[in-house]
Amino acid sequence: MADNINQIIDHKLFTEDDIHEMCVRLGKQLTEDYAGKKPLVVGALKGAIYFLTDVTRQMDVAHQLDFLDVSSYGNGFESTGKIKVVTDLSADVKDRDVLIIEDIVDTGLTLKFMRDLIKGRGAKSVKCCALLNKDARRTTDVTVDYYGSKVGNEFVVGYGLDFLNMYRNIPYIGVLKPEIIDKYAK
Repeated sequence: MADNINQIIDHKLFTEDDIHEMCVRLGKQLTEDYAGKKPLVVGALKGAIYFLTDVTRQMDVAHQLDFLDVSSYGNGFESTGKIKVVTDLSADVKDRDVLIIEDIVDTGLTLKFMRDLIKGRGAKSVKCCALLNKDARRTTDVTVDYYGSKVGNEFVVGYGLDFLNMYRNIPYIGVLKPEIIDKYAK
């Protein structure tokens, strides 16, 4: 695996400024929509951590944070469709307004699983805010209530998005070179 980020990135898709603008815009909208509600904000680990931090700092709403780690990918590049809870919530969601923060919604299977899990535990409402919405790959009917931008069917990394659990720390979002995927997808 390349140590130099420039060796794996084909091109930048969103700059640090683009991401900041998305967070500000979403933070304002979430402030309006959750005014007076004190939501439980649930970060989908591990990818959403950078986005969660930045978007919640733009929210002028009292809220609590919790985390949920679910996996459907294992060590592969495609979802297995079998989702398991790796790390569960510590907070009780009963009668709460819950906002799931995701890095990217791709097939929608993981988001649907999380929504159903939280609704099944008695949440008053469950909505999702994702940095990126990749609806071209959607395989299940799921709503992304808020999102920073739509993206095409490119493999993106950076700002929490990973490749083989690496490159989350890139401060922008870039498109991975196809040859990198081909090399490691065997």
